[in-house]
Amino acid sequence: MKLHLLNRASLQNSSFTVTHNKYSHFLKIWHYHPELELVYIAESTGTRFIGDGIEKFSEGDLVLIGKNLPHMWLNDEVYFEADAGLISEAIAIHFKEDFLGLEFLNAIEMKPILQLIKRAAQGIKFSNIEAKLIEKIKKLHSHEPFDKTIKLIEILHKLANHEEYQLLSSPGFLNSFNKTDNKGLDEIYEFVFKNFNQPIGSKDVAEIAKMNPSAFSRFFKRIHRKTFTRYLNEIRIGYACKLLIENKNNITPVCYESGFNNISNFNRHFKSITGMSPSDYIKLHTQN
Repeated sequence: MKLHLLNRASLQNSSFTVTHNKYSHFLKIWHYHPELELVYIAESTGTRFIGDGIEKFSEGDLVLIGKNLPHMWLNDEVYFEADAGLISEAIAIHFKEDFLGLEFLNAIEMKPILQLIKRAAQGIKFSNIEAKLIEKIKKLHSHEPFDKTIKLIEILHKLANHEEYQLLSSPGFLNSFNKTDNKGLDEIYEFVFKNFNQPIGSKDVAEIAKMNPSAFSRFFKRIHRKTFTRYLNEIRIGYACKLLIENKNNITPVCYESGFNNISNFNRHFKSITGMSPSDYIKLHTQN
């Protein structure tokens, strides 16, 4: 599995595309494209990879992915079983930031949407979206071209002014991805995202990057301003946080599912990165 550049350009007489995807599982490809992508998950569960952000996804998620930001929606293993009978359904809107022209986007009235597009460079997950807006997204494909364009602008304007959201990828990933064409770096991300919950170390990744361990350590720290071990643990703890919120008190299985080999090690890194213990984190997110 390698990083793929996909063609999401419109094949219709339109400046953007709206697709209603309904398959047994989503496309299992780590990819990017010059179009932004607004995705609504109508039905499905799995793990979402946006830049260096890794977390679970489920029905009702709404995410905006910036241009050229690598991503993948990986369904849970049960979706790949022959007789699972499960459905992965999503609505995806692909559009370039200048789909109506740069002058249009730079108009003073479009400033909130321009700011939204800039935030989307890290990937955005929206929370507590009103049902009316979700219905607009679901029905967008059914409109005539002119009305479809107006409806998309309305959707983007609503999202631009929506205050409940989280950024999914770190600025460090963006900076490193944008300022280098190093194929070894792409392979590093790919290997880490695929194996972060397995026992891997900087030596393993140095081999992937075709560097000796010392050179790799210097290279990685120069790009990310942190050691590879710290980077890997931050990804694991970020994933653990999502699992803890979903599973509440199941700290032990979360520890191992996130890639740690014992509870004490997990607790130590969790506190170092989040500033609190796993149990305190659960209490914080279960308060009424």
